[in-house]
Amino acid sequence: MRKISKISLVAAVAVAGFSTANAQPLEQAIKDVEVSGSVVYRYDNYDNDKVSGDRTDNNQYKIGLNLSSKVNDYVKFNSRFIVGDKHNMGWASANGDGKGLSARKDGVGDGSADVNLSQAYFGLTAIPNTVVNVGKQGLTTPYTVAVDQNGNEQSGTGILALTTVDVITAGAGYFNATNLDKSGDITPSHLKGGSDLYVATLQGDLDFVKLESWYLGVQDSLNSYTLAATGNVQLAENAKLGLEARYVNLKLDRELANVPSDDRKNDMFRFAVDGKFDIINARVAYTKTGKHGGLTATDQDAKNTSLGWALTSLGKQDADYWQAALGADILDNLNFTVHYGNLKAKEEAPFSAANTSDLKEEEVYGQLTYKMSKNLNTYLRYGNVTKEGYDSGVETVDQNRGRIQVAYTF
Repeated sequence: MRKISKISLVAAVAVAGFSTANAQPLEQAIKDVEVSGSVVYRYDNYDNDKVSGDRTDNNQYKIGLNLSSKVNDYVKFNSRFIVGDKHNMGWASANGDGKGLSARKDGVGDGSADVNLSQAYFGLTAIPNTVVNVGKQGLTTPYTVAVDQNGNEQSGTGILALTTVDVITAGAGYFNATNLDKSGDITPSHLKGGSDLYVATLQGDLDFVKLESWYLGVQDSLNSYTLAATGNVQLAENAKLGLEARYVNLKLDRELANVPSDDRKNDMFRFAVDGKFDIINARVAYTKTGKHGGLTATDQDAKNTSLGWALTSLGKQDADYWQAALGADILDNLNFTVHYGNLKAKEEAPFSAANTSDLKEEEVYGQLTYKMSKNLNTYLRYGNVTKEGYDSGVETVDQNRGRIQVAYTF
């Protein structure tokens, strides 16, 4: 939790704190400012053999700049600026829809993007073992993504307090405005715009296992809780094993969802094992969603859902999702890993009455990752995904997918 607190406190941050009314020497002002951020470029190319003309060919980029200015010994002013989509704070887009900048000569051309202030808040540390963040800040919960180099970010205006005593951390927060209805992968029909958001957490950091519980409530929209346990076991000097067990329960408001009470219930259970054995890396994960739905997060990149490349458990009803990965270090800074995913889900009625058959999805892809330096990382990814079911019962997607990404952090 200390790491979460630090990210939430330092990683989002602001330039707006300088005032000519209280001017100070430039040298001193620079010393009191911490700067960090990232620049990411991505090229995607997808081509669906099942649908003529169904092609994706995009250049995308996202720039994030974090500034933290020391106010006094107990207060920091933090801000985060993003070059990207103004609504969901994701990829830069010529038209603000987050789909990226076209790579083809289709009339769009080489577009540009907006610069936005996504976070601006004060971090207070006057109370021992406690941090209190006040203002517009990233929502650091397992339901949301507070800061993301690559994709959407969720933020809210309010107050969050975290206190750590020995190995126990407790926290609570209230936000009177968020961007959840615009950012991420939960649809606006599940949320009432401008709704208040409440969050609470209790966590324990033991020797080899971390326990966490969370509550998230959105006024007149939903209530949810999360229970999770994660741990790492050092088997040998060059062998490490990681374990995760996670359960999420989310219930939609009946009036909002307009469905019978049983069909408002969403839940997810995931068990995952990953390991690093000398030059070999591996991971196996199984996710099961509830028979009434798998809406368990506001963004598919959040911890409370399982994401592959084209496959996700988010919103899938009565789904069984298997993920596996196996790779090896070719060099100290060069790794190749093969990923496999298989997802089967039931038809989604009553939310989607047109879906009359079960869903079957499968993907396989390889990724070559090269870390040129500590702050420069690039990867090349290529694979295939197939999908069938829901409204047709036949294969509707047979897509070859390629991606190149370069990420610089500072």
